[in-house]
Amino acid sequence: MTALRITSLTATLIAAIVLTACSKNESTAAAAAPAASGAAASTPPAKSVEASSPAPAAPAAPSSPEVSPERDLATAANALAGATTEASAAAPGAPVAPVAPAVAAAAAPAPVVATAAAAPPKPTAADIEATRKQAQIAWALKQDEIKNDPSGQWATDARASSTFNDAKGNTSYSANQAAGEPNVQVYSTTPQAWSSKTPDSGIEWLELTFAKPVHATAVRVRESSGSGALIKIEVFDDKGAAHTVWSGTDSTKELNYLIAEFPKTAFVTNRVKLTLATNVVSGWNQIDAVQLVGAKQ
Repeated sequence: MTALRITSLTATLIAAIVLTACSKNESTAAAAAPAASGAAASTPPAKSVEASSPAPAAPAAPSSPEVSPERDLATAANALAGATTEASAAAPGAPVAPVAPAVAAAAAPAPVVATAAAAPPKPTAADIEATRKQAQIAWALKQDEIKNDPSGQWATDARASSTFNDAKGNTSYSANQAAGEPNVQVYSTTPQAWSSKTPDSGIEWLELTFAKPVHATAVRVRESSGSGALIKIEVFDDKGAAHTVWSGTDSTKELNYLIAEFPKTAFVTNRVKLTLATNVVSGWNQIDAVQLVGAKQ
């Protein structure tokens, strides 16, 4: 039905177009007609001999509605457009194109102004001195704690792979300089600590004996020069077999202890062996004292 209506309106539109063309032709002919009438009026009419009765008036032709081709053309065009819209709306199953929602333009983010972090205040001379004193106090307290540990004991005797100047007994630089309590107070090369025969020579060892056999739990080695050269610590059982309780890289700095802690040994021991790689830290590597920590049970 809708298709039929569109066809009819289309035909009407075509007819209106034709009628418009005809109207233009008629307008052209009408413009030429007055000229012809003027020519006829100039000819005098023929003289009548006798009067004739007037002729009856011709019946008036029914007036036809005024034809406006332009108006009909516009009306037909509007009707055709409306019919097309109705047909599109009435067509079943015709997909309707979704209307894309208007997307608001995202507001441009405000520029971020980077602010430099405030530099920490530079420490004053008083601050530096206070820090130094605190470190020294902490170090002294730790030394005192180790020295007076009731579970610890200092070596009573020692021997070594070599000694500076081939020192023997209790002479300067001898192995026995590593026996007893610590007695070096400054990080430096000193006769009060054991030194190997030559510096940076490679592997050297120092073996120490203690008065009381114990189930060991720790060994504390006080390094006083060239600290950081230890690579292994062993303890010996009552049958003379060696057991490694620590090995690795020595992180000791300056005058301080390497402390090796380990599970309590199942056997009792009173012998400790230290192995050094003297080429790791250049210069003389000295040991001031060694403490064995443990219990009888």
